[in-house]
Amino acid sequence: MGHPGPARRSMIARVSSSPLRVGLAQFLAAPGEPAANLARAVDHVASLARAGCSLIVLPELWPCGFAWDTLGEDARASAEPLTGPRASTLADAARAAGAWVLAGTVPELAGAAVYNTALLLSPAGLLHATHRKQRLYTPLDEHRHFAAGSTTTVTDVPGIGRVGIATCFDGDFPETARTLRRVGARIVLHPAAYELAAETWWDRLYPANALANGQWWISANQCGTTASGTILGASRILDPFGAVVVEAVRASSGETPPAQELVVDLPLAGELARWDAECAPLFEGV
Repeated sequence: MGHPGPARRSMIARVSSSPLRVGLAQFLAAPGEPAANLARAVDHVASLARAGCSLIVLPELWPCGFAWDTLGEDARASAEPLTGPRASTLADAARAAGAWVLAGTVPELAGAAVYNTALLLSPAGLLHATHRKQRLYTPLDEHRHFAAGSTTTVTDVPGIGRVGIATCFDGDFPETARTLRRVGARIVLHPAAYELAAETWWDRLYPANALANGQWWISANQCGTTASGTILGASRILDPFGAVVVEAVRASSGETPPAQELVVDLPLAGELARWDAECAPLFEGV
């Protein structure tokens, strides 16, 4: 849904008071191998479901991989409509898992355009929300290969709370976090393919955005080296104070660490209540 305007009142009542078990999958997608990448994504969903996760998050652009030298052709070759066979397979995976699945982002074919689109699937396998990436990363020519989305995405997720979706570079901008917070999103799902070269941004921007807006940030990143360069990894969860709750391995230049899954129980409402008691002027004072 798009945002209707400022909403500064506390949204804690919308957030589950029970701990939420969240699972993140960090892996390097193989550029130009959509069938193999889909099988891998489904395996991660099933594995995290067996670990008891109620919310599962995958990285950005795992169907086509993120080798920037071939990104355009890889994305176009793997692009499908949201009613295509890949979406059906992911729906089946979410249904089998009985979990909410932020299925990373996929190349969405819409007419002649290709969007970088996040999919949020319900435990019943229904497509609950989508988000087309708004901020395309020009240093790696994303703007040449994808159309930009135009909508801020916030949705109410039963049993979890009001959730915002931001894809990779979307989240680098302070106004993204603030806009999501103004319409009540205290939890942000953040699929990424964040490069090693921007590691400092990853480490400094996101904790600041979480703290300034009293939000949980749940980030699943690709990790490893393609022919084009190295993707950072460091998938993680930040609490509303900007502290790292859990973080996956990082890739050094030229490395591809093994895939990793993170599973953690998050006290969502409790930490939001503590932030509201201690840090509310950071939001209410503007």
